[in-house]
Amino acid sequence: MNRKLSGIAGDGIMPGISIPYDGPENMDYGLDDAGDDVEGAADSMSSDDGSPVIMNAIRDTETGEMVATDVIRASKVTARFRNVAERAGKITVEFDIEVPAAVMDSRWKLKFTPEMDVMGDVSCLEPLYITGSRYRERQLRGYERYRAFIASIITDSADFIRIGQLEKFLMRYYPQTYSMKNDTSFISDPVAENIFGVSQKEALEHYTRHGMIARNDARGRNAGMMFRKYVRDPLPDGGFRLDTVLVSPEGGLTYRYVQSMSGFPGLRKIIVSLDGEILEDGRSLMSLPSPEPLVFYVSSLSSLADNTPKYKTRVLYRTVYDNTRAFIDFRQGSAEVDTLISGNASEIRRIRACIKDMSSSPDFVLDSMMVSASCSPEGQWDYNAKLAAERSGSVLEYFRQDFPDSLRSRLRSSSVPENWQQFIALVSADTVIAGRSRDRILSLSSGRDKDSVETAYQMMPEYRYLREKVYPRLRSVKFEFWLHRTDMEKDTVHTSELDTAYMRGVEAIRNLDYRDAMAILQPYEDYNSALACLSAGYEETALSILSRMKHHTAASFYLAAVALSRLGETDKAMDFYRESVALDPAMRHRANLDPEISGIARRYEHELPLL
Repeated sequence: MNRKLSGIAGDGIMPGISIPYDGPENMDYGLDDAGDDVEGAADSMSSDDGSPVIMNAIRDTETGEMVATDVIRASKVTARFRNVAERAGKITVEFDIEVPAAVMDSRWKLKFTPEMDVMGDVSCLEPLYITGSRYRERQLRGYERYRAFIASIITDSADFIRIGQLEKFLMRYYPQTYSMKNDTSFISDPVAENIFGVSQKEALEHYTRHGMIARNDARGRNAGMMFRKYVRDPLPDGGFRLDTVLVSPEGGLTYRYVQSMSGFPGLRKIIVSLDGEILEDGRSLMSLPSPEPLVFYVSSLSSLADNTPKYKTRVLYRTVYDNTRAFIDFRQGSAEVDTLISGNASEIRRIRACIKDMSSSPDFVLDSMMVSASCSPEGQWDYNAKLAAERSGSVLEYFRQDFPDSLRSRLRSSSVPENWQQFIALVSADTVIAGRSRDRILSLSSGRDKDSVETAYQMMPEYRYLREKVYPRLRSVKFEFWLHRTDMEKDTVHTSELDTAYMRGVEAIRNLDYRDAMAILQPYEDYNSALACLSAGYEETALSILSRMKHHTAASFYLAAVALSRLGETDKAMDFYRESVALDPAMRHRANLDPEISGIARRYEHELPLL
């Protein structure tokens, strides 16, 4: 065994890792056997020094003469890098792990662990195991020994009782009691103690094998240690790709490894390396040399995004309107602003901050402010009208001091006796009031005599809810502001500004967040929106957008070719690909990066003009 390991180390035998060949199928490179047309033989010649030179010879089937030939052994040419495409945020790399026959032995287990280096972040992939038949037999033998050990642990506590001696005791001293052996009726512990003279616990304690219990408990505690003793190399229970039992080590083995991962912005390269080791009885005998790593260069349709800034036209109006509503509470029948009432202080602070922003802004000049107080339908209309007007005036005077003298003349007040418009909106959106009751409340609200309407509400079972939950929200004060821009003389100005929403969509494409990009960009129906749809897997939507575009570029034709190729329309895809290359010959090189185009590009390569 040591001799074989020394041979492996001395000959530099190592596993192989290569990129699968996906060229034309069944291509004949002239490296296979000659076939039935020739007959192989050995011929000899003499060298200059007289020593024989052994050469191979074949018989020419036409002349029958033996012709010397030098047979060159076939060699395998493998690529060390490949372009892989990111699609729908996922990247899939494929590579072959080649295990030479020289490292295989029925007594060994081979473990191969691929490592993936993604932008400096190295992670181990699921390992590949190749287990020799004798190695597996030893593994299974260890499991059998452990299973026998587990079976020796007694689980039924009745097995620890000397049943025979207990029965003899009862038969000798309590024959009447022993006759109850087959009686299935239940006897409580006190009754049994009265019959037997001893309790059940005492009888069991006397006839229990305590030494056996101790030994059995010790076996249970040592189960983990015994597993490690018998099973030196446990069978993997997950997290591995293949566990092949080697029966005949006459040839090598090749395993196609496929690994998918999520892409991320900036990912350009993935490096895959391979570590291998030989194990015997769970111990590592030697580490195998690592082959040259593979490099996968990542391409993405996101690189085709058009990053040109997009602007939109914005209409600016000289006059600007804004408003806010404050819920300032008043005592019953009072119009005085009381800051001690719960909630009033915070609302007043908020309104003052709003007034400060409006009156001190360098971009706007306050033209006027209107304060409008409103009441709920509770009470008489005339009384509510008078109370609302008083509250509007009181609030206006309270906040007048927050304005400079030059603006105080621009403050106005008005009132809404009963805010029925807001009442209807609140009831319509309410989810607590039942549907039929809501319809009746809304129907009554259209009555012209509002006092009669409110009286009708008082007769309804929902009135308490209206008075406690809806009415308080109607007792509010509305602040309305009219302003104009300081740097504008015209009533309207049209200006261009960066479309930030659109640029967020383009950024989402670059970040491979295609769903978000599609949601943002699809309404624009332009090149980038088609790219977002195509990247998200919506080929037909992308084609629909591209077909409605008025101006086409090499990139837009290329996107159409990709979409058609995915839909299986390769002839149409080739037509659009030709158009793309005609507009920009560099798109011919882009085809090597996208699997949808690379295949048909190779098929139709002879149709394209030479660059």
